[in-house]
Amino acid sequence: MLQSMTGFGSASFENEKVAITADVKTLNSKFTDIFCRMPKTFSDKEVELRNLLSTELGRGKIELSLNVVPKSEAGAGTVVNRSLVKAYFKDLMETAAELGFEGSKTDILRMATMMPNAYNSEAVNEEEAAEDWNNILNTVKAAIDKCIEFRTQEGQATKVKFEEYIANIGQFLDKVAEQDPKRIPVIRERLQKAISDWEQNENFNKDRFEQELIYYVEKYDISEEKVRLANHLKYFVEELKKGGNGKRLNFISQEIGREINTIGSKANDAIIQKLVVQMKDELEKIKEQTMNIV
Repeated sequence: MLQSMTGFGSASFENEKVAITADVKTLNSKFTDIFCRMPKTFSDKEVELRNLLSTELGRGKIELSLNVVPKSEAGAGTVVNRSLVKAYFKDLMETAAELGFEGSKTDILRMATMMPNAYNSEAVNEEEAAEDWNNILNTVKAAIDKCIEFRTQEGQATKVKFEEYIANIGQFLDKVAEQDPKRIPVIRERLQKAISDWEQNENFNKDRFEQELIYYVEKYDISEEKVRLANHLKYFVEELKKGGNGKRLNFISQEIGREINTIGSKANDAIIQKLVVQMKDELEKIKEQTMNIV
């Protein structure tokens, strides 16, 4: 299934010991960029969460916000080292006084709590710790699943747009095919005049003339470009049905653009040039959307 890189998912879990909330947000990005906001108590698990996010969500800017709130002191796992924090607070207040200014007690207390060893980690039962982590992991996975669901819905909406843009380019290509034979008389007249001028020239060279003639015929012929463009459009739609990734769709769109540009440069016809501009307009919409597909 086609997935957008824009998504959001939230999940929560609660029991008698702890309340867990996990929010996963993804945005458009050329590479995989992961940011985790989580309690320091579980900082040793960050690598595991990063690997999970990368595997499940793939490309994009990914943000995880994990909030774990113990319901009791026993479940907190850490307690404030009050004696040390008091000592930090007293020393910081005295230092502020010596420097000749009065610091806010709230700010100084905040600084004291950020000093080394301001918290003591209590011994936690390994079985209980494993259970808590399992609950956290399941909550994060649930948030990821909801984010994927969101991205899939966005991807399906984008797929409909892609099909519309490709169909429009196809319609313009049909009009190019209709106009192509109508420009032949003008091109023929131009070539005949050029041939007449060459034949009247005393320096007329038959071999050079044949080379120039082949050059002009190839210069104005857009038959191959029309066939290749039609094939690229068909290939793009096939990739959509397969749920192709954004990079592949972007590559195909570049090939589509190459054929459109060549038709525009070789056609030498005002009506076809106008159709080419309209095709380019639809193609730009496609390129813009492929940048937001996983």
